Amino acid sequence: MDLKIERVKSPKKLADDSNLGFGQIFTDHMFNMDYTPESGWHNPRIEPYGPIVMDPATMVLHYGQAIFEGLKAYRTRSGKIQLFRPERNMARFNRSAQLVCIPEVDEAFALDALKRLIAIEQDWVPRAPETSLYIRPTIVAMDPYLGVRPSHTYRFFIIVSPVGAYYPEGFNPVKIWVTDKYVRAVRGGLGEAKTPANYAASLYGAEVAKKAGYTQVLWLDALEHRSIEEVGTMNIFFVIRGELVTPPLGGSILPGITRDSVLALARHWDSPVAERPITIEEIMATHENGSLEEIFGSGTAAVISPVSHLAWRDEVLTVGDGGVGPMAHKFYKAITDIQYGRAEDPFGWVVAVEVEK
Repeated sequence: MDLKIERVKSPKKLADDSNLGFGQIFTDHMFNMDYTPESGWHNPRIEPYGPIVMDPATMVLHYGQAIFEGLKAYRTRSGKIQLFRPERNMARFNRSAQLVCIPEVDEAFALDALKRLIAIEQDWVPRAPETSLYIRPTIVAMDPYLGVRPSHTYRFFIIVSPVGAYYPEGFNPVKIWVTDKYVRAVRGGLGEAKTPANYAASLYGAEVAKKAGYTQVLWLDALEHRSIEEVGTMNIFFVIRGELVTPPLGGSILPGITRDSVLALARHWDSPVAERPITIEEIMATHENGSLEEIFGSGTAAVISPVSHLAWRDEVLTVGDGGVGPMAHKFYKAITDIQYGRAEDPFGWVVAVEVEK
């Protein structure tokens, strides 16, 4: 397919790198592509950022048939722009598409289109330390129809946003609240798909946690409310007697790309690693006997988030000394050093973006 490009006539003023926030500023252009049963995916184009016109009966508004991804572009000290494991995002995008009956995209073409968009928006990739350009590929159902069935038509779009730290705390410990009352996902459902329904299901519990003074919710399994699954915006890791432990993927946990990177690095370093079921009772017991050394989360937005406090029922435990643990710091530095080109990439994770002259 030929990618059509239409540039804006009046570019926006570039954002101030020192005051970006997260997900609040959007660039001059976006990628769009359409799907119909007759033509498949067609009419790919990069054009000025703007609204998507929808009929009030558009199916995504009523039945939530949509998927999205999240990844980033990073500027190195030399000024080059690079992506981190974007092919994994495209593969997960298609896995999400399968789970909600959306036609899959050509992963290589989608990645090429994404890179072209970043090249056009190269001036929007911030230069301040630990900032980046957040990338949001999305597909939404577009049929104007009221009735429960998969849509016949779709829109695939990519928007990008210069960002700073995801959490106001930055790379500082966050406080996590464990709920055994609310649930986010169940095995056999949409837990492993990056779809709006997953996030809608997490909002009420997250608001309860926020009102209680916590940053995020740690979700337990939906049936017994015992096995730890993930935090609302990240996968979770525990360091117990020097061993890195994380719950296994089983259909109700998002297969995080940063999660996979943490595991790959740990094995590369010959560190003890276990992907196994772990209950909240075990975590409380390991804290009680002194073997719980660290807790941290992993995700694209925040990379690594150390956890200082964990609240469950009437107990609030302080993890370690309440500060950033050595393992969390080591993973954060290793991953961000690769992302920003400060260290060698022994895994071939980095993909360069050829910028336009």
